[in-house]
Amino acid sequence: MNVAVCVKQIPDPAAPGSLHPDTKNLVREGKLILDDSDSYGVEMALQLAEHAGGGEVTLVSMAPNEETSGLRTALAMGAARAILVSDETLAGSDALGTAKVLAAAIKRAEPDLVMAATESTDGYTGTTPAQVAELLGLPSVTFAKRIDVSEGSVRVERQTEAGYDEVECPLPALVTVTAGVVEPRYPSFKGIMAAKGKPVEQLKVTDLGLSPDQVGSAGARQEVTDVAAAEERKAGEIVVDEGDAHERIIAFLEQLKVL
Repeated sequence: MNVAVCVKQIPDPAAPGSLHPDTKNLVREGKLILDDSDSYGVEMALQLAEHAGGGEVTLVSMAPNEETSGLRTALAMGAARAILVSDETLAGSDALGTAKVLAAAIKRAEPDLVMAATESTDGYTGTTPAQVAELLGLPSVTFAKRIDVSEGSVRVERQTEAGYDEVECPLPALVTVTAGVVEPRYPSFKGIMAAKGKPVEQLKVTDLGLSPDQVGSAGARQEVTDVAAAEERKAGEIVVDEGDAHERIIAFLEQLKVL
């Protein structure tokens, strides 16, 4: 079974981030790392391929400056190859523009199953996977906590607030996984060395049959117009019990319309 995993490479969250002064977009320069949320999708894909007894895992990513650091981490985990789309015209892409690029790249891999995180940790739109599925004409199952593949179909335990739903759909399909559903493996030294020789196909927008005006800031249907610091939390009121503390607390809760 062949599985494609959407992998995002992001600036290291441990380092102070910065925004471009004109576009207000996150600056993505220097070394990028594998988004933690995507490591769960990579691990789940590897386990499914191993359980099927064959096939391979292909990573699909979009990043500036032909950056592959995050991809090499996922390749060291056990993925077989990667497809990287890196093009200056992609700067300023919104979620839909990103989905168009990923969908076109995924078509080249011809996977039986596409996997992604529910959302990235630097964007948090949570819309890109569903858009990719729509563009590819695939069924989309979100928030998977367990995945089983057999006889041309995928069964998913879809996490909900009340527990989980059991969902089944035919393959190929796109499934998003929630963080913590599996324990991502640590790349071994052997895996790290092997990752250096694994193929990373690097593509431009035109290689995917897309025009520059469909992606990047030219094709974006949304833009960041302003960024402001979050309002500081105001100090709370300290209630000193002088015999009427309970009455003051009740009055406060009534004011908040909690009672």
